[in-house]
Amino acid sequence: MPVTKAVIPVAGLGTRFLPATKAMPKEMLPIVDKPVIQYVVEEAVRSGLDDLLMVTGRNKNALENHFDRASEIEEALTKKGDTKKLDEVSISNRLADIHYMRQGDPRGLGHAILRAKKHVSDQSFAVLLGDDVIDERDSLLAEMLDVHEKNASHVIALMEVDPDQIHLYGCAEVEGDGDVVKVTNLVEKPDTDKAPSNLAVIGRYVLRPEIFDVLERTEPGRGNEIQITDALKTSCAESSQPDVYGVIFRGRRYDTGDKVDYIKASLRIATQREDIGEELKAWLKEFSKEL
Repeated sequence: MPVTKAVIPVAGLGTRFLPATKAMPKEMLPIVDKPVIQYVVEEAVRSGLDDLLMVTGRNKNALENHFDRASEIEEALTKKGDTKKLDEVSISNRLADIHYMRQGDPRGLGHAILRAKKHVSDQSFAVLLGDDVIDERDSLLAEMLDVHEKNASHVIALMEVDPDQIHLYGCAEVEGDGDVVKVTNLVEKPDTDKAPSNLAVIGRYVLRPEIFDVLERTEPGRGNEIQITDALKTSCAESSQPDVYGVIFRGRRYDTGDKVDYIKASLRIATQREDIGEELKAWLKEFSKEL
């Protein structure tokens, strides 16, 4: 059965962006003129996923509003004859079939994914973290879905990072060469000198439904949270569980939960825009002379 469902956990508080996120979800921070979360949803849709579940928390109503119709705005734009802006506003409520569920207790990413069990049922599904943006010029999720179909396995996205930064991520031990590897072990945020590799787990997963049974018996780990990394580590170790494969991504990925990376994402994406790109690049060249 082809994968058509995706889970997007968006319950985080966004404390790194306070005070901007005091009253606005971090996923609604704009990259140019479109919120971060829309880039994530559009990636899912481009990969053939049209049934999306957002696992939310308190004060996340703006997410639902964004993907709903804005009748007053649409009516005003229609009267003005601004069809271009009307399409830009209305496209978000036509992208996919989007559902919402509260996470409740903030018990970690593994717990957020487990909340999706009833919605996903017995199907494989993708997980896209709501603050991880993959540049639309690069392919990742589609390749992960192909690997999943070929191997009937869990698939995680991996990226090479500076060894000094691996303690910030889940870390994979792998076997094989090339950009598709078999994962043999996973460690959540290891000490630099104990990390098995410099391959970091980033925010894209394709999971078989067996992961729910593993998550239900996964004890809280680092940070006293239920970690998806720990559940996938169990899958690597138990012969009765599906294998875990990794796709090593070498393209452009933006961690919009990090201030510097968020600014980089805004600049990179803006410079590719037909309407503002050339003007912005000319300004950046002049500005760089002042540094």
